[in-house]
Amino acid sequence: MESTLDLAKFGATELCREPFEFLVVPGFIKAEVLAAIHEDYPKVDRPGSFPLESQSYGPAFGALIDELSGPAMQVAFERKFGIDLTGRPTMFTVRGRCSERDGGIHTDSVTKIITVLLYMNPTWEESGGRLRLLRSGTDLEDYLLEVPPEEGTLLCFRRSDNSWHGHKPFVGPRRVIQMNWVTSDKVLRYENRRHRLSAALKKIWLRAS
Repeated sequence: MESTLDLAKFGATELCREPFEFLVVPGFIKAEVLAAIHEDYPKVDRPGSFPLESQSYGPAFGALIDELSGPAMQVAFERKFGIDLTGRPTMFTVRGRCSERDGGIHTDSVTKIITVLLYMNPTWEESGGRLRLLRSGTDLEDYLLEVPPEEGTLLCFRRSDNSWHGHKPFVGPRRVIQMNWVTSDKVLRYENRRHRLSAALKKIWLRAS
């Protein structure tokens, strides 16, 4: 099967090291497979981050996930970040909509080693919803880079105590696939339970509002 990912472009993209390690790769998902992945994307119709195992999706989306979790992807990230990911499980979550509560400044939990964000929005004209990589944890306007969540774009970073990021408020459809290498299988189980609980609480809140 032909690859859905442009690992050569990823390998050729320089890793930025300040103020934390990150890189952005537009067109990481190849253009010719985007339409099929859109068609097979999970039907996430409410805000929140949902464990992939709780979702149904089609074969093109499944092929993308298989490749993201495969050995070539792991080797590419090990080489880029100079890290050994042997024995580190991967966690996948998906988003379909954004609420006014999303986008607050944070660094990700200490149990996440590397965060990978893959955006799946055909175009993005809105000022909100553009992820900002920040110089501090106190000012959303003090950013070094702003990334529109356009389809096929990869944004990834190594989690650290200063890997601050967030975005201006946006309400509406915003598709994101998030993949994390995490520290252990115990963490993976805990995070999946936490996401399921959070999603259930948000569903109750939306029904009550």
